[in-house]
Amino acid sequence: MIRSATATDLVHLPAIEIAAGVPFRSVGMDAVADDAPPTVSELAEYQRAGRAWVATTDDDTAIGYALALVVDDSAHVEQVSVDPAHAGRRLGAALIDEVERWAAERHLPWLTLTTFTEVPWNAPYYERLGFRVVPADEVTPGLRSIREHEAEHGLDAWPRVTMRRIVGSTLPQRPNRRDTD
Repeated sequence: MIRSATATDLVHLPAIEIAAGVPFRSVGMDAVADDAPPTVSELAEYQRAGRAWVATTDDDTAIGYALALVVDDSAHVEQVSVDPAHAGRRLGAALIDEVERWAAERHLPWLTLTTFTEVPWNAPYYERLGFRVVPADEVTPGLRSIREHEAEHGLDAWPRVTMRRIVGSTLPQRPNRRDTD
């Protein structure tokens, strides 16, 4: 199940982030695997603003999460992490779809993210979800700032890219109430 994160969920999210980092070791990206997870205080800012969602087990335990920002009038997926023990269940895709629903409610035109180009569960995965690379001349100032911040933190040691998809392009169409009366 995907739902909005609650304050009680937040203590579980750093452990999810650590677990989600472990596979980066298999592609020689130990520095990414060793990166500190967000603090509960940092996560609380997203949760209080209604920009944090969790994927949960049947007993309502968080096993994945997504965080979003508004950047240059578009929804930016700041983070999506799923515990690898629960991989292969389309939880990442479901979390991204939930961010997209949030963006659609706010009439934001794009869903954007930044990611590694050569990591199979990054850019190639997002391409399968309908994201496309943003041409360099179309990268907005806010996205450029995010990329600069990532470079300052060493993430550009590996090829990275900015991607986007149109909000509403992959969401199932919900019938208009008039259409069902």
